[in-house]
Amino acid sequence: MKTIALISHGCAKNLVDSELILGKLAQNGFKITLDESKADIVIINTCSFIHDAEKESVASVFDMIQAGKKIIITGCLAQKHKKELQSLIPEASAFLGTSDIDKIVDAVNHVINQKDVYYNVNESPVYNYPENIERQQITMGASSYIKIADGCDFNCGYCIIPQLRGPYKSRTVENIISEAKLSAQKGSSEIILIAQDTTGYGKDIYGKPSLIRLLSELNKIDELNWIRILYTYPSLLTDDLLNTINKLDKVVKYIDVPLQHVSEHMLKLMNRPVMDYSKLIEKIRKIIPSAAIRTTFITGYPGETEDDFNQLYNFIQTMKLDKVGIFEYSREKNTLSYNLKPQITAKEKKQRKKVLMELQQKISLSVNKNLIGKKIDCIVETINQDGTVIARSYKDAPEVDGLVYINTSAPVIPGDIITALVTRADAYDLYANYCL
Repeated sequence: MKTIALISHGCAKNLVDSELILGKLAQNGFKITLDESKADIVIINTCSFIHDAEKESVASVFDMIQAGKKIIITGCLAQKHKKELQSLIPEASAFLGTSDIDKIVDAVNHVINQKDVYYNVNESPVYNYPENIERQQITMGASSYIKIADGCDFNCGYCIIPQLRGPYKSRTVENIISEAKLSAQKGSSEIILIAQDTTGYGKDIYGKPSLIRLLSELNKIDELNWIRILYTYPSLLTDDLLNTINKLDKVVKYIDVPLQHVSEHMLKLMNRPVMDYSKLIEKIRKIIPSAAIRTTFITGYPGETEDDFNQLYNFIQTMKLDKVGIFEYSREKNTLSYNLKPQITAKEKKQRKKVLMELQQKISLSVNKNLIGKKIDCIVETINQDGTVIARSYKDAPEVDGLVYINTSAPVIPGDIITALVTRADAYDLYANYCL
């Protein structure tokens, strides 16, 4: 029996796909390892969202080729480059696109038994979540991601996702509830809802956005403690949705709303909602007073003037958001922005990012210092050998936000929701004592 390993790149949405691939293989009796050095075949589930992510995926491919492994390339890189990738990486044994997870067993069997290359990349991907597969989770901890939809119907100027993932496709409420219950039974205290746009959930199968309905049903699951929502779309953050988030006790008061820019000029060039984002932030804070707000911005987009940049700087300075990520614009073929002029130089993009990050670090430090002396709810992630509890507050999503380091002699286990008194803070992390 051949042993199979998987390397997963990219976002949480891709991680779920990787876990579904492993689930499909386990369901069909294959031997799986998380140590690629012990594997005969290595599946590399790739990311191709921006150039740096693509380079990271390609590096893994060549590392495994150099290690003498048989390689199956799946996901966004195969979808983006299609047949071209086969000629660029002739050493790979198989290629699968983003909507071809159900073909993974065929691909593995072909690699084991045949000498020729297996290729199955749908020219027009349409994502269908394989509901009959139980995910084999790569990372087990306090939290579990649940993909509620995939694909995207928007056409943002910088983004290639609609071409890689196809049109927006929701899962049913019933299937999501079943998976959430299973995650809770396995020990997850927190579920994290993900999609290219979570606020559009249900529009394709129920005729209207139905995230409110989904949240209300998830909130009834006794074993769950926290429900976190990522990737909300600014124009779909309605008063009704915000009021629902505020009233449901298990939905954490964390609003992740990628704004990308604030200048009207830039938002039009980006094909993003042209809104007064200051008013949106004020509305969120009015309806959910305890809301932690996270966003991301792109700087260096083609045509970004000094005035556009200054508007973005002033917005960040004025709004004092809890969490802000800054990305340099990445030029991708087949996007609206690829041929836009003028393109911003790499040096200027880097400088603009540096200026914004330095500003946000000061704001983050101030925001965190304001928590000193206050109590905050946290979810236990791990416990160090010295007894320090490593946790996340409700204000922090896994991997992208900060941590809370808690001193305690009380017995706690990963997944526990505990209250901590903040004693110290830096720009990203908090330090606290456990409150009995």
